Amino acid sequence: MTLLRIRPGAPDPQGRILEVTPESAGWEHIGFRVHRLTSGQCLEDHTGSREHCLVVLSGRASVYSGAQRWENIGQRMDIFEQIPPYALYLPDGADYRVEAITELEIAVCSAPGAGGHAARLITPDQIKRTTRGKDNNVRHVHDILPETEPADSLLVVEVYTPAGNWSSYPPHKHDVDDLPRESQLEETYYHRINPPQGFAVHRVYTDDRSLDETMLVENGDCVMVPRGYHPVGAPHGYQLYYLNVMAGPKRIWKFHNDPDHEWMLEK
Repeated sequence: MTLLRIRPGAPDPQGRILEVTPESAGWEHIGFRVHRLTSGQCLEDHTGSREHCLVVLSGRASVYSGAQRWENIGQRMDIFEQIPPYALYLPDGADYRVEAITELEIAVCSAPGAGGHAARLITPDQIKRTTRGKDNNVRHVHDILPETEPADSLLVVEVYTPAGNWSSYPPHKHDVDDLPRESQLEETYYHRINPPQGFAVHRVYTDDRSLDETMLVENGDCVMVPRGYHPVGAPHGYQLYYLNVMAGPKRIWKFHNDPDHEWMLEK
């Protein structure tokens, strides 16, 4: 049985269906939760010592933190509308309350904070959209909280991989603090699949194969990547979405390709 795949469960009183903490993952930086709320339901929490990025995956909500109010945010009613989301950055030391206006799926991404940034709304028009790769390696990227935007630790991005394509590919890793060549970043992948009865393939492996797990992931699963290469494949007929959260000792994304497979970039 894999120790890297987390399955969703029934919602708790605040709609939480899935959670990864530094303690449960055995690492230092990333926390990740997903909540599914019914219309009118609320989520209340405190960021504590961690900065947060709340990503409205689908639905609409109002969010309150101290004297600040962000009302009726959210645009897409389904993740696979493939339009950028609304998101909200909250620093450490902040109370917050989320009120669902419609059925709501929201991701709560967190990492150590240093109190250096103000709370702010991230709107769809602020999110950079790019397409990476070619042929069966094409995927479409929304940079929600990239390293060019202010934060202390968090990097947050979502990726759409068309059916039959590969993503996070050629296999790459970022588990060594060796800048400017490579940065050390933990990572989570929150997977959604369309149609939802499908599956994807996610492998996590190191050069010496001391870690080597190949997982069939289903709709709503979360995969933890503590180290190693981590390619993902979407079978024919099933479109793949994932939300990535990354964090480490330095807030920069520099990756190293698996040298066995880097040749394909020269084609």
